[in-house]
Amino acid sequence: MTRAIYPGTFDPIHNGHLDIATRASAIFDEVVLAIYDAPPKKLLFSTEERLELARTALAHLPNVTTTSYRGLTVECARDCHADVMVRGLRNVADFEFEQQIGWANSQIAPDVELCCLFCDDRFSFLSATILKEIASLGGDVEQWAPAHVLDALSRKFAQIGDRPAKVISKSEGKLAHHE
Repeated sequence: MTRAIYPGTFDPIHNGHLDIATRASAIFDEVVLAIYDAPPKKLLFSTEERLELARTALAHLPNVTTTSYRGLTVECARDCHADVMVRGLRNVADFEFEQQIGWANSQIAPDVELCCLFCDDRFSFLSATILKEIASLGGDVEQWAPAHVLDALSRKFAQIGDRPAKVISKSEGKLAHHE
């Protein structure tokens, strides 16, 4: 049985992430989506919120579970008894970065293989940063994330209060305003 880990910050999870997770779930017996708890960047959602958004988005994949972690990703892979680390690639820059990290990880944990999957071309430009920025300005992001993530973005931007609190909501088929 082959277990894979798919690590990232997932702030928030979006359709590009779901594409990679879905394809990894078809390749490996088990996939653990591992959410990095303390990345060196400012996050919009707490770890608990990111875990819940991911669990809801992945509920249709019975062989995918979620966890959070701190420290080295290869240590998380070992803790999860993963044989493979899955990474999504959008472009050449992603490839070069993942190649460097992959080589470093192979020095630290030669027993954990790296598997890079190219994302669907519909999401080759998409990042959580782009999703958040366009959503925060009221742009149409309906095709980029599940409805529950769009709703969470609306609520979060309304809490922050310094940005427009409207995000396209699939569930309503119109702009969702959370005041």
